[in-house]
Amino acid sequence: MSRIAYVNGAYVPLSHAYVHIEDRGYQFADGIYEGIAVRRGRMVDLEPHLNRLWRSLGELSIQAPMDRGPMTAVFKEVIRQNRARDAFLYIQVTRGVAKRDHGFPADSWPALVITCRRVDFDQVAARAKAGVKAVSHPDIRWGRCDVKSVSLLPNVLAKQAARDAGAFETVLVDKDGFVTEGSSTNIWMVTKDGTLVTRSTADNILPGITRMTVSELAHGHQMVIEERAFSLEEAKDAAELFLTSSTAGAMPIIELDGNKIGDGTPGPVASRLAAAYMDFMNA
Repeated sequence: MSRIAYVNGAYVPLSHAYVHIEDRGYQFADGIYEGIAVRRGRMVDLEPHLNRLWRSLGELSIQAPMDRGPMTAVFKEVIRQNRARDAFLYIQVTRGVAKRDHGFPADSWPALVITCRRVDFDQVAARAKAGVKAVSHPDIRWGRCDVKSVSLLPNVLAKQAARDAGAFETVLVDKDGFVTEGSSTNIWMVTKDGTLVTRSTADNILPGITRMTVSELAHGHQMVIEERAFSLEEAKDAAELFLTSSTAGAMPIIELDGNKIGDGTPGPVASRLAAAYMDFMNA
């Protein structure tokens, strides 16, 4: 069955889904996006994702193309038309189509595109039991990483650096040698005394929705969390490392830049949180 996309009011086969060449998302990366995991037909953490979507729109002064209720209805219809049980729902809003000019156009209407692709979350859970490899890379992104902007070229380059190295993810490092986040994930460290450490969202990193949920799950398991910057060297010497994202859940990192993390296998804290997040998705 052909995948179905929503493009500015119409449900169309993906092969016929197009946007105008003067869409500002295409010409200026003048837009934002959001991604929602779908597990067994249910959108995971829908309200937090909508909250972040509306925040990103507000930060860039882009008008919402519709209210939250109608947009949620469109999400559900895209899922239904794609017969998606386990999937990733991608939402993109740009400032719309206008004559090319750097300043905001006076008369454009925001453009909305939604797609849906299947994801095997059971395979994700199996991968978490083995863990993944990561490499580090300088963080060269723009200065508003708290906004989920479609301006993702630095993230693309970082992700490709991971693939070229045979790794799953790239750990981004700022000019002072501190870990910020991954190319498409949030990064966590577990110290040798069992404390979970992750960088504060006040430090200009993306407030990950899965990061938020995993944090709540960790508190529910009486785990201690410390929000602070940590260096790349600290990360390499940590008892455990893991990443969080909508499509990866809580994923143990067993190797960074060729260095084993811990004993080179998923540690007990990350494994416990990976299982807890999968239970959350399945609830």
